[in-house]
Amino acid sequence: MKATPTIDPELEKGYNIRLLHNDFDGLISSWEARSKSFRENANCSLDLPYSDGEKDKLDIFRCGRLNAPLFVFVHGGYWQRGDKSIYSYISEPFIKSGIDVALIGYQLCPNASMTNIVDKTRQALIWLWKNAKAQSISQDRINFSGHSAGGHITAMLLTTNWSELDQSLPIDIIKAAIPLSGLYQLDPIRKTTIGEALRLDDKESHALSPQFLRPNTNTPILAALGGGETDAFHWQTNEFVKEWQRYQPQIEYFAEPDVGHMGLVERLATSDSEIFHKIKSFLR
Repeated sequence: MKATPTIDPELEKGYNIRLLHNDFDGLISSWEARSKSFRENANCSLDLPYSDGEKDKLDIFRCGRLNAPLFVFVHGGYWQRGDKSIYSYISEPFIKSGIDVALIGYQLCPNASMTNIVDKTRQALIWLWKNAKAQSISQDRINFSGHSAGGHITAMLLTTNWSELDQSLPIDIIKAAIPLSGLYQLDPIRKTTIGEALRLDDKESHALSPQFLRPNTNTPILAALGGGETDAFHWQTNEFVKEWQRYQPQIEYFAEPDVGHMGLVERLATSDSEIFHKIKSFLR
């Protein structure tokens, strides 16, 4: 029987975001309502299957402009919670700014392993690239982003040798990458209650930690987080940027002022926020 890891109380406070919100479930419910309202009038295609899992589907929201940049977003939830449908609302300011949006769903832990989640997200990106013309989106302007667990997945995709998966794929399939509040070293998570559902051993934890890997592309990277996030999240981003600067000179750090982990997502959906304008100017 596998031994239960000891919970580190300081790491728990640093990473368990629910502890920082008086009404976390209420916040998510408000996002769900905003997203449902937005979808009712959006030019969109919903639940497009890119693989065979129940949640292996994606949504595309179109701005109506030819050859618009595509902002691909992967939701957070520590690889074990959440759904793409909660985050439809973040598409609105992008659509109004002439940017298409794709939201990727994925199978969750513990039913799926983290290795499987990363592999399936790669499949989703390949699906978008191969089906771009049929979906009226640009094949050559794909930008990839994600928040929290999605930030981790974004970084992992940058380590991918795409030609090994399919020789027709360009090495720069991702034109710009924006990991938000990412988790780049996984061992600390294993010492929190969050780690139980992830079932990571030493080997998988290291293999899935972008901190210890190298980018396989010269894609420009904007590594961002909320200025008011915990020390644990600042440490994650600071160490990641410091390490990857050795291999990728086009990596930039940005902290959105005065917001925490969940507040950063709300700023992302606000057209007058610094993070929105930063990302908008960063898209290729």
